[in-house]
Amino acid sequence: MIGHNGAEIDGVGGLGGLDGVGEGTRAVRAGLPDAEPYRPPMPGPVLAAHYHLPGDPAAAPYGYGREANPTWTLLERAVADLESPTAPAHATVFPSGIAATAAVLFALLRPGDTAVLPSDGYQLLPRVRARLEAFGVTFRTAPTGGDAQLAALDGGVRLLWLETPSNPGLDVCDIRRLCAAAHAGGALVAVDNTLATPLGQRPLDLGADLSVASGTKAFNGHGDVLLGYVATRDDRLADEIRAWRTTTGAILGPMEAWLAHRGLATLHLRTDRQQANALAVAAALRERPEVTGLRYPGLPDDPAHATAAAQMRRYGCVVSFTLPDRERAERFLAALSLVGDATSFGGVRSTAERRARWGGDPVAEGFIRLSVGVEDADDLIADLCAALDTASEARP
Repeated sequence: MIGHNGAEIDGVGGLGGLDGVGEGTRAVRAGLPDAEPYRPPMPGPVLAAHYHLPGDPAAAPYGYGREANPTWTLLERAVADLESPTAPAHATVFPSGIAATAAVLFALLRPGDTAVLPSDGYQLLPRVRARLEAFGVTFRTAPTGGDAQLAALDGGVRLLWLETPSNPGLDVCDIRRLCAAAHAGGALVAVDNTLATPLGQRPLDLGADLSVASGTKAFNGHGDVLLGYVATRDDRLADEIRAWRTTTGAILGPMEAWLAHRGLATLHLRTDRQQANALAVAAALRERPEVTGLRYPGLPDDPAHATAAAQMRRYGCVVSFTLPDRERAERFLAALSLVGDATSFGGVRSTAERRARWGGDPVAEGFIRLSVGVEDADDLIADLCAALDTASEARP
């Protein structure tokens, strides 16, 4: 990992002594320091605004709390280990996913540049886009599915931003193919890996220059931390992203970093259980006549399955579907007992929401985004089906 002064911090920067181990072992041990007698395997959070700083500050790995923190260092090492187990990488953590997104876009785009964004991606992207357009950056948009993103690369693109699977529609694009086309034209590629997590998909292995994620979601998975990160194998890009964080002060608290790192030990268990549950739930929902537009990339008959299977190892926890109208969707959500009505996704507790209530997604009024947790699948299916039955009852 690169320190605040641009120097390497010893022992940090991808691999981390975990060559050849399985994903579960990697998740349990990622980012941990070498064992020391009578010390905890995972140090507690370092709460410090400043450090003892003798001599030249340019040579210090830790000088001031806005620039670096030992607790960040361990989490960043873990992120690099998970996002890039096959080659050294750098990771930079942020206080939210949108902070990580903004860091990439603002740090790498200049007036006169053109970037391509997904038209069906995360709903805050247009707000970031509007800020950058005011500074002279030009944007093109294209949907995640099909070949529209490929066509949008024609003519002087600086950055291609992919979100796959897309949120909330769950379309998937071919990362390898799009990276090859973008690089041939001199463009960088950033992939939003939030929904997949690094255990489901590794964009850097597929050719991307940057992997960006909201660690708030399944990466942390416990619904108690806001977190974002950027991972890259490119030293120069890592320097620019880290400098942006230091300059803007978009820093993660050490307690949040420690909580997220602690939670990573169960990432493989959580994502395996969530995928199994999501498949079972999707199969049950497919049998319901009032459910239309069901999407889950792990279903063999999903339109995105072939592409997803070629680049994903796990398909995530989100299932989307549409009920006939807003009123039916709201009755359904109100009738649920095990599934909470909440935004966000990826947590150990199942949640669902009517996405159109936010006004930023191109979805129908009855569109439901369901985040499947780690409860017993039979209990979740029973709760969902009972709520659908209640929502379908005629109202006086």
